[in-house]
Amino acid sequence: MQTEIYHLFHSGTAVRIKDKLFVFDYFKDEPQTKKALASSFEKGVIRKESFKNINEAYIFVSHSHHDHYNQVIFDWERYCDQINYILAAEVEPEAELKNKDNLYLMEKDEELKLEDVKISSYGSTDKGVSFLVELADLTIFHAGDLNWWKWKKFSEKVQAREEREYKREVDKLKGKQIDIAFVPVDPRLEEHFYLAGEYFIDQIKPALFIPIHFGDNYDVTKFFRDRFNSNQTRVAEITDSGEKILYTKK
Repeated sequence: MQTEIYHLFHSGTAVRIKDKLFVFDYFKDEPQTKKALASSFEKGVIRKESFKNINEAYIFVSHSHHDHYNQVIFDWERYCDQINYILAAEVEPEAELKNKDNLYLMEKDEELKLEDVKISSYGSTDKGVSFLVELADLTIFHAGDLNWWKWKKFSEKVQAREEREYKREVDKLKGKQIDIAFVPVDPRLEEHFYLAGEYFIDQIKPALFIPIHFGDNYDVTKFFRDRFNSNQTRVAEITDSGEKILYTKK
């Protein structure tokens, strides 16, 4: 069984498996690539055609930061009859959206079952939550802003707290067989950008690790892949918005 994954700029990702579509932290609604491509996915955006042959869609928003949340996602209801929106509770959608029967707001450490999809919310080291999505034959983790935020400007005490809080959340995932993990490799952290990903790979051992939260600094993903790719965990390199990655569960 093959899964299609598309990088939709920064932390935005789309995962397509059979007739299901999962979209996380959609941000830029205009193509960020200069390549002449036919597919909207390959342009790094979601359009009507993205829902072709899709029977169920699950749209996730980890938190309210502008680079993780674009309200255009609610327009997609026109394209899919069975679409669900799963948002961190702090997002505060517009008043007219709050009573939608396909909108679910999650605090950390909660579970939600929709059809045959189990969704668990974990904490963040910034706003909102991170998401674990479990299907019968695939498990996905999207970290949102769950990151090891080791900023140089932080005191040693604050840096130690950031490390402790990140590791505490990641450690909750131990024992989970994660197929696809989306975890930040933020180049603004300079030489510390890799810490979150390294710890996640070392402790959780996902089958496929896909970097997120790097804006248009694609070089950082090559550096990370070259350093941490292994037979146990494949690390994807992202070269452009709309990058397509294929995953086949062993």
